Amino acid sequence: MAVERTLAIVKPDAVGRGLTADILSRVHAAKFKIIAIKSLRLTKKQAEGFYAVHRERGFFGELTEFMSSGKAVVMVLEAENGIAKWRETMGATDPAKAAAGTIRKELGESIQFNCTHGSDAQETAAYEIGYFFSGAELV
Repeated sequence: MAVERTLAIVKPDAVGRGLTADILSRVHAAKFKIIAIKSLRLTKKQAEGFYAVHRERGFFGELTEFMSSGKAVVMVLEAENGIAKWRETMGATDPAKAAAGTIRKELGESIQFNCTHGSDAQETAAYEIGYFFSGAELV
């Protein structure tokens, strides 16, 4: 397996409920290396840019409104098979369908308020990491 980087986001719902430390603890327990991390609040325009791939979908407005509603923590994680490993650590998008022990199963409230985001492929990870971090932040 190759070492991969993935973008992870602790979404505004989780930050607002004080779950950042719990989620970071799970990142460490899963043996990810944190390459870069920052706290920020996306503007609506930044959220629209990040989720541009979903622009034509019915949930786009609601998603970008939510993602710009409060602070988020964005980070670049690295591990062997990092993209799939982070997605497994997060669990299914719908917390009701997520596996026991995953972040979304234990901390998520709904499909929208599911605490975390993770890249779904290498190409997506490259784009998403570049959206939030410059090359100098990734050394």
